[in-house]
Amino acid sequence: MNAVSAQPPVVTRFAPSPTGFLHIGGARTALFNWLFARAQGGTFLLRIEDTDRARSTQPAIDAILDGMQWLGLDWDGEVTYQFSRAARHADVAHQLLAAGHAYKCFATAEELTAMREAQQAAKQPARYDGRWRDRDPAEAAAGAPFVIRLKAPREGAMTIQDRVQGDVTVQNAELDDMVLLRSDGTPTYMLAVVVDDHDMGVTHVIRGDDHLNNAFRQIPIMQAMDAIEGGWPVPVYAHIPLIHGTDGAKMSKRHGAVGVDAYRDTLGILPEALDNYLLRLGWGHGDDEIISRAQAIDWFDLSGVGKSPSRFDIKKLENLNGHYIRLADDDRLARLVADRFGDDIGAAGYDLLRRAMPFLKPRAANLLELADGAGFLFRERPLAMDSDAATLLAGAAPALLAQIHAALDALNDWDTEGLENAVRQVAEAAGVKLGAVAQPLRAALTGRKTSPGIFDVLVLLGRNESLGRIADQMAGTLAAGTETL
Repeated sequence: MNAVSAQPPVVTRFAPSPTGFLHIGGARTALFNWLFARAQGGTFLLRIEDTDRARSTQPAIDAILDGMQWLGLDWDGEVTYQFSRAARHADVAHQLLAAGHAYKCFATAEELTAMREAQQAAKQPARYDGRWRDRDPAEAAAGAPFVIRLKAPREGAMTIQDRVQGDVTVQNAELDDMVLLRSDGTPTYMLAVVVDDHDMGVTHVIRGDDHLNNAFRQIPIMQAMDAIEGGWPVPVYAHIPLIHGTDGAKMSKRHGAVGVDAYRDTLGILPEALDNYLLRLGWGHGDDEIISRAQAIDWFDLSGVGKSPSRFDIKKLENLNGHYIRLADDDRLARLVADRFGDDIGAAGYDLLRRAMPFLKPRAANLLELADGAGFLFRERPLAMDSDAATLLAGAAPALLAQIHAALDALNDWDTEGLENAVRQVAEAAGVKLGAVAQPLRAALTGRKTSPGIFDVLVLLGRNESLGRIADQMAGTLAAGTETL
């Protein structure tokens, strides 16, 4: 009986450059890599590609790690920092040089500029012409600087069986001999990526389709190293389409927030909502829109990734976020909202927030709206009225509030049933509808025209605070002195 060779365990990686925040497109790439690894029982690795020393910063690295942790995308093992592996990258370049798969190029900057200008004038593609490919390095001046270039294949074609894009073929004549080591001995990005992926055992490279052309330039490095020492298989590629804005253009700052931290800190989005939205942004499982983390792991496969760019729609994200806010634990929401008030609201304030969450969260699409809706709980007396609330307190409203105050003050039990009965009786006695009483009462209690249910507001504020706020407005003296909130 013939033995069946087992497939190697799946290993994916996310490899951002730390030159800024964790981009929303990068977050989706990380999510897809994480889900595929978890779905296959494999390993998900994180590599920080910090070889651009001029632009890589520690704050950017911290932002990436923070964003990953916030989204719940835990990685296996330690973070790999690409710059620390420069000696290993250079070693591979010298192996390729010694085996004849690479060569020294002594072309000067001036020569390369003239070459590109001539190609441009002739309307030819700009690519290195191989002028040192077959020349003897001894022809160069002693001590002349050089780069090491890969001796890329020139004949035939290369086909990548991409798990998202399908079969993609490029003629080898379209590729040039790319630089592996610069004249100062530092490795290029293209070399470093290949070496790192090999050494980290990456089996599946899932990344944006803007890297698809890179794959055709990177594979010859793997093939050459495989010929030298063996064990350099080409990974499975899956190049996912980019995320576009609502206008169809590539996602950028002009479309609004592009960093994950902004969705958390500025827009008040929950991580599970952003995860769910990013998952559905280019991947599908039937008509399912609300997908839990467990379902995502169970269902995710690269076959569900579409070939076309997806359009980011903030309104859809907020609708989804509202769903997750309604599902969220009240203690957790109270903690998140408490952080947005800045000053320490104390244990009593936190308890009040927690008790308010069942009434606040059905109306909120994000944490900002939750915090805004909860603001009335902590406002100091006398309340400043917004313009709409001030209108509700004009005319006969102060006299009506006096009747409400008397009726509520007489209550023994401060609960929603008793409060509602008392307010209804005031409305009946005044010969008006309940809304005519509830609206000025809401304004007096919150300083606004809208709020959670008025009887819930009364319970949350409690007897003393409620009666005090109503009393402040009974004489009508503050209704004229309004300010916009």
